[in-house]
Amino acid sequence: MTRRRKIVLLATAIACAGLALGAARARDVPKVATGFIADTLCSEIFVSGLDPHRDLTETTDAMPGTGLLTWAMDFRVDRARKDVTVSLFGIGRSHAVYRDGLGCTLEHGQGIADVALPPDDKQPALLPEIAGPGLVPPQSAGLAAALDRAFTEPAQPPYRRTRAIVVMKAGRIIAERYAGGIGPETQLLGFSMTKSVMSALTGILVRQGKLKLDGPAPIAAWRNPDDPRHAITVDQLLRHTAGIALGSSLEAKLGSALEPVNTMKYAEDDMASFAERAPLATAPGTTWNYHDGNFIILAHLLRDAAGGKPADALAFARRELFAPLGMVNVTLQLDAAGTIEGSGEMLASARDWARLGQLYLNDGVVGGRRILPEGWVNYSASATPNAWVGIGAGFWTNQGDSFGAKFRVKHGWPRDAFFAKGTIGQYTIVIPSEKLVIVRLGRSPNFPPLADGVFDLVRDVVATTREGGKLAGAN
Repeated sequence: MTRRRKIVLLATAIACAGLALGAARARDVPKVATGFIADTLCSEIFVSGLDPHRDLTETTDAMPGTGLLTWAMDFRVDRARKDVTVSLFGIGRSHAVYRDGLGCTLEHGQGIADVALPPDDKQPALLPEIAGPGLVPPQSAGLAAALDRAFTEPAQPPYRRTRAIVVMKAGRIIAERYAGGIGPETQLLGFSMTKSVMSALTGILVRQGKLKLDGPAPIAAWRNPDDPRHAITVDQLLRHTAGIALGSSLEAKLGSALEPVNTMKYAEDDMASFAERAPLATAPGTTWNYHDGNFIILAHLLRDAAGGKPADALAFARRELFAPLGMVNVTLQLDAAGTIEGSGEMLASARDWARLGQLYLNDGVVGGRRILPEGWVNYSASATPNAWVGIGAGFWTNQGDSFGAKFRVKHGWPRDAFFAKGTIGQYTIVIPSEKLVIVRLGRSPNFPPLADGVFDLVRDVVATTREGGKLAGAN
């Protein structure tokens, strides 16, 4: 295909998008599309250590329709400068820069906030060790079969492309497996599982008396009592009921590039400022609408409460959450203004994602120390009214009578299960009645809902650990 013909086809695709949702929003498509690819590639090349061609293929294959744009993209990885540049035939260009300890940040031409990485205070972990240094093989034939099935690719797409699985029972890993080039210390993008981490950090601020769930959220732009956004609460941000008009973050597909929330994420230096300037679409507390802007605003609240500087927020997260849990293979990435990208930009090893799950299995307590407020775990897992997917306050949940909760229970998930979930196949699942934490990371389409194999994995693990009783390696 000639370059001219490619440009014509690309322009046609964007024009069609403009007809569907407006020319102004269509103008952002090239920037959003190249921004997502540049940011993801940068993170998973320089933090995760993955092959860029494999990563690009697996990521875009999991997102329906992206092939309409990605065939026209060129990307350049500069390993000496540690950056990634993605261009779309001259009508869109994005540049992501890696910094040691801080991961990757999109640079939009205005510079990136200088951030001093806080020193490691060498705080000892309070969570008992979950495994030795070596890989933990499945502790029963049933677990081995469960992992075999989870890593086996179907003959036809959609493919699962499982990258990592960790199964933990009663605080100890009883099975783990990784795809080639990935191991127990490899940090992997959690995408929206980052929201569950932000929920935990919000809970810590509530325990410390620095934030309140009810009453107006302390956002300067909403301070005027006559501003209808003045009524927005921290609880509503956590539950996606704040009513802010930014579109939706619920699906990963080409059409998502047209949502204002993705302009915020991939074309703005200061994401929180963009989100906080947005008007209301609905009155606060009246409608459920999942979008990333809610958790970007929570990240801004975290930064303010921790001291105001980027390093203050990073030090707070390490001191109050990561260090007590022994989470050492973790990176919180920032926007260009220096605020944690709290909606979807944390990387952690599968074991460290499991450590987060164990905190929630332990009702927010590790080593006798309460990390989360009493009752916070139940609050996080309590169903949000009218959230059809089944979601609580920063976690997805099987509580309540939502379509999502009923669907999962019908397909073998225990009723008390709740979980962190990231797009295209990221899960940290907590099942209190079974003393289980199951982590699954990969690159799978969100739809159909059984494509990633997680329903089979949960059902298989629950069945085999029940049958096996106290397995080797469990407490």
